[in-house]
Amino acid sequence: MLDFVSDLLSGILFNGSTTLNTNKIDKNIEKLQQYNWFNEIYHDDQYRKLFFANRNVRNYLQNNFRVKKIIKKTQALKRFIYFLNKQLK
Repeated sequence: MLDFVSDLLSGILFNGSTTLNTNKIDKNIEKLQQYNWFNEIYHDDQYRKLFFANRNVRNYLQNNFRVKKIIKKTQALKRFIYFLNKQLK
């Protein structure tokens, strides 16, 4: 719950900010790597580049609430994969 409030406040306060929290992104990627579906995506070269170089994907993964939702809800996972595919174009 504290992560959600923190993410919400940081989104409100720093909405125009251009900096990304690399530590937070890395921790969220580590959480996702516990799941086979993510590892398949993560080790695919076309997607892997997104995790390191795409600002939109990194911003998405910076949000703890979104990452937890991806883990818990199938619909959020589908939206995440759709988002990744959209970023490939």
